[in-house]
Amino acid sequence: MRALAALAAATALLLSCAAPASADPDWSFAQESEPPRAEPTTGGYAPGQRALPGPARVVAERRLDARTLDLLVSSPAVGKLTPVRLLLPRGWSRTAGRTWPVLYLLHGGADDYTSWTRMTDVATYTANLDAIVVMPEAGRAGNYSDWHNAGRGGPPKWATFHTSEVRRLLESGYRAGTRRAVAGLSMGAYGAIKYAAANPGMFRFAGAYSGIMATRLPGIPAVIMNAQASEKQEPLALWGDPKRDAKVWAANDPLALAAGLRGTSLYISSGSTSLNGPLDLPGAAWNPAHLGEPISAYTARALSERLKRLGIRHTLHLYGDGTHTWPYWTREFKRSYPMIVRALGLRRG
Repeated sequence: MRALAALAAATALLLSCAAPASADPDWSFAQESEPPRAEPTTGGYAPGQRALPGPARVVAERRLDARTLDLLVSSPAVGKLTPVRLLLPRGWSRTAGRTWPVLYLLHGGADDYTSWTRMTDVATYTANLDAIVVMPEAGRAGNYSDWHNAGRGGPPKWATFHTSEVRRLLESGYRAGTRRAVAGLSMGAYGAIKYAAANPGMFRFAGAYSGIMATRLPGIPAVIMNAQASEKQEPLALWGDPKRDAKVWAANDPLALAAGLRGTSLYISSGSTSLNGPLDLPGAAWNPAHLGEPISAYTARALSERLKRLGIRHTLHLYGDGTHTWPYWTREFKRSYPMIVRALGLRRG
């Protein structure tokens, strides 16, 4: 794909989705010595503030409706107070005598933890799912990674935040079980597959909708670094220089980690042309971000071939025309939903 490098500059929006809504400051606050509670109090914490001393913990809750509970986590890994949104199943209680399976939904670049509930009908679609749905913050350009930062390491350590801090807090305080599935779009699609590959056995399902599935193919490092620069991030802070820090790039490459996906139910999808498709409004303007589709397809084919050579079963759906937008990601999530339900050990969703 020799033309890919020439396209890199035009794909600074590759990992972008809709712009996030402004953060709602109306949090309920819990004293550090008390368990989190949802009753309003005065004063307190807000997302983005510096993390408190000590281990990761929930410092505030905000109950939005019967199912939706926002948590504010003091995260040493991220270095800030960082939000996580939960959709709770019917019958959930903090003191229940059982646990629930968990579905993690990861957001895309230039967006935030509210995107799945803001842009889709996921709350109503999962109303009968006997599982906890978790939508964590991941930064506008966090790339679901523990950043290299010229060898100094994090913060931010987004991978540690999601796979260790959030997971343990939910399992210890919110009745989350050990049957887990993960899915994401764009930047979050990369995160879903990488997390499953880097942590064999942690997730029973991984779904990727229009994301980069191989970070070191020709032209792809330039795409990733341009996307970082578009969010005013130092491009080399993420994984370092692609040549000088080749081991760091390899450690974050799903293609290199593919063997770790054995035993995980896999659904990988993308458009392949960047052209308007059946879910786009007639006459809709073209956006450079739509180049994310053929680039995602390019990397998805490479990962699929690697999985075939490894004898790892997976579903690859490259659907041709279609833009880098929510209607297609929502459709692909719903196409993969029966696989999610089965992976979580549930009869219906």
